[in-house]
Amino acid sequence: MDPVHIDGTEMFARYAYAPNALGYCGPPDSAGLRDGSSAAVRATAPLFSGAWPYLCVMSALTGIADPLDARLVESYWLGGGIGAALDPAEFGAALLARIGPVAGQYWAHLSARLAVEAAPNHSFHVLGVYPWSRLLDAAGAGPALRILDDCRITWARVIDRSDSQVLVRSRRLSWNGSSLGLSRPEDRTLPVWHDGYAAVPDVEVGDILAVHWDHLCGRLSPAQAAALATTTVRQIRVTNDRLAFDRSAATVGSRSDG
Repeated sequence: MDPVHIDGTEMFARYAYAPNALGYCGPPDSAGLRDGSSAAVRATAPLFSGAWPYLCVMSALTGIADPLDARLVESYWLGGGIGAALDPAEFGAALLARIGPVAGQYWAHLSARLAVEAAPNHSFHVLGVYPWSRLLDAAGAGPALRILDDCRITWARVIDRSDSQVLVRSRRLSWNGSSLGLSRPEDRTLPVWHDGYAAVPDVEVGDILAVHWDHLCGRLSPAQAAALATTTVRQIRVTNDRLAFDRSAATVGSRSDG
C-alpha cells in the first residue's frame, strides 16, 4: 500500500496525468508524467499553464524555494496545508499579475474582482479562474457542470473492487438553476488502469481516493479528505456569491437599458 504522503514530484504527476492524457493541459506527450523520473516530471511541470503558476506564486510567498516541494503540491491539489495560511488578497494579486498578461482576451474575467474568491488551490482555479462557472444559467447547466465536476478533485470511498475496476461513492457537483452544490453520495464505477497506467494499482475496499477526470490519483488520509472537502465547500460558496452578484447586476442593467 502506497503512503498517503508522497514525494512532491510524484504527487504532481499523479494529479496532473489525467488532464494531460486527455489533452487539456500540459505538453502533448504524457510519458514524462506516466513513466518519467523525478527529473522528467520537473522538466514537464513548468509546461502546465494551470498548476505551475500557482506553485510558483506559492513558492515565492512561502519562501519554499522548490515549487514541487510536497507541502506546496499537496496544498495546491487538495487545499489546506501551508497554502491556507497565505493571505488571499496577496496571493490573488500575485497570481493575476503572473497569468493576466499571457491569458489573452478570452480570460478578460480575470480581474481584481476575483480577489474575494482567490485561494492557492485547484478548487479556485476550476471554479474561479476557468470560465465554465460563468456558463451556468437558469435554463440548464449544459456541458459546463460536467466539466467543472470532472476537473475538480473529488474525494471518493471505495466500496467494491474487481480486477480492473472500482465502485466508489462520492458527492457530485450539482446545479439547481441558480447555485452550485454537492449531491447526496452517488455510486459510480471507475477503471483502475488507463492506457496501462495506474496511480493506485493496489487500491482496496475502504480506501478514500482522490479522483480527477475519472482517474484515480492516490489515497487520501482522513485529514486530507477533510481539507479537500472544506476547500471545495468554501469555493462553491464564494462562487455562488459571485454568480448571484452577477445576476443582480445584469438585472439592474437590463432595467436601466429599458
